Amino acid sequence: MLDTESLALIDLLISERSAQHPGLKEQLKDVEEEHERTGKPVMEIIENYGLFTKEEMLSLIAENLGSYVWDPRKTGEDLAQDVINRVDVTTARTYGVIPVAFEDDMLHLAMRNPLDFQTVESLQFIIGLNIQPVVADTDVLDSEIERYYPERGDNVHDLLETLNQESGTEVLTNEKDIENKANEAPIVKFVDVILQQAIKDKASDIHFEPFEKDFRIRYRVDGALYEMPPPPKSLAVPVISRVKIVSGLNISERRRPQDGRIQLKIAGRPVDLRVSCLPTSYGESVVLRVLDRSVVNLSLDALGMGDDVLEQLRTMIHQPNGILLVTGPTGSGKTTTLYSALKEVNNPEDKLLTAEDPVEYDIEGIMQVPINDAVGMTFHRALRAFLRQDPDRILVGEIRDFETAQIAIEASLTGHFVFSTLHTNDAASTVTRLVDMGVEPFLICSSLAGVLSQRLIRRVCNNCKTSYVPTDEDLKRLNIDRSEVGNRKFVYGKGCSICNGTGYKGRKAICELMVVNAGIRELIYENAPMTQIRDRAREQGMRTIREDGLMAIMNGETSVDEVVRYT
Repeated sequence: MLDTESLALIDLLISERSAQHPGLKEQLKDVEEEHERTGKPVMEIIENYGLFTKEEMLSLIAENLGSYVWDPRKTGEDLAQDVINRVDVTTARTYGVIPVAFEDDMLHLAMRNPLDFQTVESLQFIIGLNIQPVVADTDVLDSEIERYYPERGDNVHDLLETLNQESGTEVLTNEKDIENKANEAPIVKFVDVILQQAIKDKASDIHFEPFEKDFRIRYRVDGALYEMPPPPKSLAVPVISRVKIVSGLNISERRRPQDGRIQLKIAGRPVDLRVSCLPTSYGESVVLRVLDRSVVNLSLDALGMGDDVLEQLRTMIHQPNGILLVTGPTGSGKTTTLYSALKEVNNPEDKLLTAEDPVEYDIEGIMQVPINDAVGMTFHRALRAFLRQDPDRILVGEIRDFETAQIAIEASLTGHFVFSTLHTNDAASTVTRLVDMGVEPFLICSSLAGVLSQRLIRRVCNNCKTSYVPTDEDLKRLNIDRSEVGNRKFVYGKGCSICNGTGYKGRKAICELMVVNAGIRELIYENAPMTQIRDRAREQGMRTIREDGLMAIMNGETSVDEVVRYT
């Protein structure tokens, strides 16, 4: 779905330039489709298509706004400090704006989204001045923001003290009052700082949770939830409404679930936030999934797998046909592993297609298709269409039903390599799950190349890592003998400023890779029970998730608590 500024730019180009450019409307439809598919900025796609130059588009936007294009590279002049002081660092960095002049009680504000009038209105509330939007090249704007507003930001505790003093106990029920409160400067600044802090701490999710007497805000970092200092309960509605406003959701609809999206630029890098609202007994629970491309390293080497597993996996994904299934619970890193594998095999000689729900990260050179059940674009329908697109390798986000499994097998048997995920607890039970779906065992054994089952565990912080001799209780929890440990020491994190006192920093994958060879195929064909398949795989060298976790403990990478918790 196009954002407000992109829609405004396309409407502007059609209304102003369609007479000089026959067929422009159809070409811009292609631009919209390319944006939906890749997530790339509309202006960048228009420039790449050769329809208009960036300078032409900036001039047209400025002309439409009755404004001008600001480019300090041409003037070479520094901005006056009294002008810079009119916008605080948090507002400048969060909204991607910089004040360039102040004349006749009007602040001339260079903006990343000058056509987004809702943002202009919000900024007038925050800054407390009338604003004249000024147009600028985003790259120039970002570098100037870094120059004049180096990162420091406001403190959550200080903002909370201010909010505690200002907030009353009044319960807001009128829609207009709620919207006005959500657009007040303290609420706007508080939400902005919460989002910035979460991204700075490399959180994967942000939870806003209203309860009967409390309002909690929690971050998920490295798989664990951490609670922020709680704001007053009376601020639950305006804070959640503020999140809904910036994500383009209907703030008056509180009875149905809603999904939205926020696009930010923090410290010059783009960050996507997927927003989910869920009605509960005491208000709406809102969860934001943070998609920060700069944090995710899409490389198989960065996953933390053992060298032997990595070597087998690399051999498997370079096969000409077959199916690789990555399994595990939600949040176990399946998507990251698949993206990393795709990036590894992505080369100009092969055509790669993906069907995802949703497309999380754009990978250059790969055709990525978003799944949309509402319009009938399901996984199995996308996969069926893929087979007519002459692909070499295909990624299906998830095999959910018999139809998808059947087409995936058909694709592998006709010379394609298929990557996908499945929700099972271990590698061996994947075969049972496919049979339960209705897939014939002879089709599984002829198409399945391997199954990678994985979990994500936290690494002990290197800064406060402390070694100790394992206790009898530790060994009992792991179900191993002291003779298996030898003279090795275990580690834990004491907690320090680097890891925010948690003792953990970063995560690694622990996994088991079942390679489907002749021995395993024979058992699958005979419809052997899961335990028999697992035992045969172990005889042939497969290390289970628990054993891989034990190896991580022995190597001083993680703690006993983490391995016991996830295996």
